[in-house]
Amino acid sequence: MSERMRVPAGGDLRQERRKVFGSRSVDFKVSSLDTNGGFFVIETTDTDKGGPPRHLHHVQEEWFYVVQSDYIIEIGDERFKLGPGDSILAPRRTPHVWAHVGEGKGRLLIAFQPAGEMEAFFNELAQASNPSREELRGLFSSHGMEVTGPPLPIE
Repeated sequence: MSERMRVPAGGDLRQERRKVFGSRSVDFKVSSLDTNGGFFVIETTDTDKGGPPRHLHHVQEEWFYVVQSDYIIEIGDERFKLGPGDSILAPRRTPHVWAHVGEGKGRLLIAFQPAGEMEAFFNELAQASNPSREELRGLFSSHGMEVTGPPLPIE
């Protein structure tokens, strides 16, 4: 286990900048290495509207907490509009998708339990430069997830 670290607002546990899906930044807040694989927490910052493809996790629950702006999150067949302070849990093996839909910058805390391969996934995703659909499916699959559909359409 590494030494306890304070992570400042807008900062990353390892002082790294990761960009995924274009303009979305991902900051690690709690490392899986510090929780013996128990959980992993990130903060995403969205400057554009949109989100990742619909997917499911074979072994993790994924918890979302909106810090800033508005998000739409679909879990299974249910759709939820969340604003600052709202949270929701996506159970493992349940397809889900989310998108930033508010004006201005959006910020979302996401926790994965257990951590699984999520830390490695985000590091590899940040290294992928505009991956094709097939490359993206392979990346998800190699980290215990499955792409089950496209991103949410944004009006």
